Amino acid sequence: MVALMTVVGIVLFVFGLLFSIAWHELGHLATAKMFGIRCTQFMVGFGRTLWSFRGGETEYGVKAVPLGGFVRMVGMLPPARVDADGSARKLSRWRAMAEDAREASYVELEPGDQDRQFYQRAPWKRLIVMFAGPGMNVVLAAILLGVLFMGIGVPQSTTQIGQVSECVVSAGSTATDCEGAPPTPAAEAGMLPGDTIVSVGGEPTPDWSTANRQIREALGPTEIVVERDGERVPLDVNIVENELPARDAEGEFVYATDADGDPVYDEQGYRVYETETVGFLGIVFATERAPLTLGESAEEMGAMMVGVWEALIALPSKVPDVFAAAFLGEQRNQDSPVGIVGISRIGGEIMAQGLPVADTATIMLQILAGVNLFLFAFNMLPILPLDGGHMAGALWEWVKRGWARLTRRPEPAPVDVAMLTPVAYVVVACFLVFSVVLLVADLFNPVRLFG
Repeated sequence: MVALMTVVGIVLFVFGLLFSIAWHELGHLATAKMFGIRCTQFMVGFGRTLWSFRGGETEYGVKAVPLGGFVRMVGMLPPARVDADGSARKLSRWRAMAEDAREASYVELEPGDQDRQFYQRAPWKRLIVMFAGPGMNVVLAAILLGVLFMGIGVPQSTTQIGQVSECVVSAGSTATDCEGAPPTPAAEAGMLPGDTIVSVGGEPTPDWSTANRQIREALGPTEIVVERDGERVPLDVNIVENELPARDAEGEFVYATDADGDPVYDEQGYRVYETETVGFLGIVFATERAPLTLGESAEEMGAMMVGVWEALIALPSKVPDVFAAAFLGEQRNQDSPVGIVGISRIGGEIMAQGLPVADTATIMLQILAGVNLFLFAFNMLPILPLDGGHMAGALWEWVKRGWARLTRRPEPAPVDVAMLTPVAYVVVACFLVFSVVLLVADLFNPVRLFG
């Protein structure tokens, strides 16, 4: 059964990833056709075509390597510039590469395409066409997170006691029994699962964060009032000190860092929390699922987007660790980058845990939404062959045209993005090498969410 659910999880994630790629390319296709640009291919994946069909003037299909997708538009690169006397410029090795790319982009030109080429459209139209792909990923992420946050809801701690610990153990302890350990203040005072904490030390606790903060700040004999079976029961509790994971002002755990500010990981590759000595009661608060408002959902999505940008900026610094995990057998950290295989394996791992349906859906939706936000951020980088590279060219051309109008000069020629072809080759080569390293790491030293 576990093996079956693992396969189901892998298949679901692969389908989700392929749909995300197709959804991205649909944005390019729809806006290109809207502006009259002829599109010859709409493909998910690269390499050999596995399956395709023709609809009108466009071939739709799936290719063998699912590392992305593309919409082939005619005239992506502008014609080569010529000197005033009409002669072509002398070809350097760099320019020769650009001209090869330009020639390849004109192979599919047909009679009637003279006015249907990408470079002929106004810069603002090209911006829309190139932004539409990443923009569709944001839309899909918003839909997924909307279902999660406003539909399924997110687990939120309450003031109700879900579990009473038997004995006092410090953070990081590996003890499996209570032999020799004192009972917790909660167990000693007779607290029971299902009790709801109403006040601590005479101060009301309307929500979990208040109750948690007051318990951590208290010490020694403290009156705690709980609601049990509809009645309020005062209990005398002797709160003790204990070393626990540190929390910030919002109640979130604080991760530990080393002297250089880098994260600290344990032997299993999980990030380590900072600890602090605070008041200890010995309970686990119960949680319940509660839907978020539209504003709260937007705030959570914004926080995820910030996290994605931070992860993208930190990506180059993680390459050595991924290489070491792939080829040197070193520990793979839990927040290590993953590829198509890795993210699919995580999907299988999630399904194999046998969690409640709502919990499984929560994790799957959140990860898939994060993937789409990453696709948006990655494609917005202003380098070819990414969408952001074409957008940067269109923006620069827009600026040049605006300046020419202001200074009453002739309209400048289109920005020749073909001259950045060698840079694009380097970017593609780096991407392919990193993809191979990720593949090896994901196959032989995968990231595991559940240990």
